[in-house]
Amino acid sequence: MRLIRACGAAAAVVFVAAFLVEGATRGDGYDPLRHPVSSLAIGDLGWTQTANFIVTGLLMLAFAISLRGTSRWGATLLTAVAVGFTGAGIFVTDPVNGYPPAAPTASTTAGSTTGGTLHDLFSMLVFAGLPAACLVYGRRFAGWGRPGWAAYSIATGVVFLIGFVIAGAGFSGAEGLTDVAGLFQRLTLVVGLAWVAFLDSGLRTVYRT
Repeated sequence: MRLIRACGAAAAVVFVAAFLVEGATRGDGYDPLRHPVSSLAIGDLGWTQTANFIVTGLLMLAFAISLRGTSRWGATLLTAVAVGFTGAGIFVTDPVNGYPPAAPTASTTAGSTTGGTLHDLFSMLVFAGLPAACLVYGRRFAGWGRPGWAAYSIATGVVFLIGFVIAGAGFSGAEGLTDVAGLFQRLTLVVGLAWVAFLDSGLRTVYRT
């Protein structure tokens, strides 16, 4: 069971490490401060980010299944996150925020492809499911008499939602946020996935397993 629980931390490390390396080394006008992680799946080297999404989703799924005995709702929400990562890998995003270089400055719904729309829908499972899971486990930790873990979980969920809104506004062309939308998205993902990586440690203070 501990090996399966470790899949949560593995998913977090794999996903963050991969998008940091890919973002730093991708040429062709890609700017990790401006462009979303999903845009790394566009182009000849896009298979690397596609693989990153799918591997992360499978690891997250194993982790979520292992949590069924801790919180039914929490495990269900993390399963949705796993499906979201996997689906986001299967379907490639449309051009966003000027990448590739010929793309419009801001993301638009007009002219979106079916694949791009499905990518966005699956991504919402991640960006809605993860903070919801944080809040659910925050309540559970409070009931278990673990106020520190409760506060950490709830704070993570709130910060994640704020970061997601700011990044989304930047990708939609909000003045002053367009050039840092990618940065806010990355910070949001790091905050949320760090919580996933540490969740098993918090649960072990309750279950001693």
